[in-house]
Amino acid sequence: MGIGKSKTDHYPLSLSLDKSHSVKTRPRHHESESKKSEELPLNDQAEHSNITEEPAGEQEGVEEIPEEEAEEEEVFFKFVILHAESDINEALRVQNLLQDDFGIKPGIIFAEMPCGRQHLQNLDDAVNGSAWTILLLTENFLRDTWCKFQFYSSLMNSVNRQHKYNSVIPMRPLSNPLPRERTPFALRTINALEEGSRGFHTQVERIFQESVYKTQQTIWRETRNIAYRQFID
Repeated sequence: MGIGKSKTDHYPLSLSLDKSHSVKTRPRHHESESKKSEELPLNDQAEHSNITEEPAGEQEGVEEIPEEEAEEEEVFFKFVILHAESDINEALRVQNLLQDDFGIKPGIIFAEMPCGRQHLQNLDDAVNGSAWTILLLTENFLRDTWCKFQFYSSLMNSVNRQHKYNSVIPMRPLSNPLPRERTPFALRTINALEEGSRGFHTQVERIFQESVYKTQQTIWRETRNIAYRQFID
């Protein structure tokens, strides 16, 4: 907030034998040649009689590779952290904190979204592909116009989609937090996670409920299935 094929060349088994091991079944017209013909030992004859040509793909040690590999199942994240570009390290720290200390996983930060795509597409996938959107409120957050757009878009998304209600979580981290008095009014109306407060652990446990995650995950899958069916029709 997704794993090419190795080519194996199949070579059909050849039955070509060199002259010293060839078996002559037809008499020669010249008597001198027939007298000089060599007889194969019995064990060589047995080995060559057991050689059979096997179809490609059925030889021992060769496994058939399916024509199409199963696509990796896309993940519905528990949270995505939207952050200023200069706050990537702080976003990674908060991500690890929530995943390792509280077991809230999987999570993703916006900087980990796929490269080469439009920012708006990544933002839509990040917000709608996770149960909660965490806004990392640092001094750097409001200096970035893109961050302002991110939080306004996230708030509008939570208002327009019923199942995303209360899914936007402002968070003031320990490092360089944005003061409350400088926080935009729209975000001040939402109870923010305060990492420096004594009730931080209780806040986290109360917000990130597994039942809420499961409900959003189900809706996300149904929405994707409907979109896929419309695409192939």
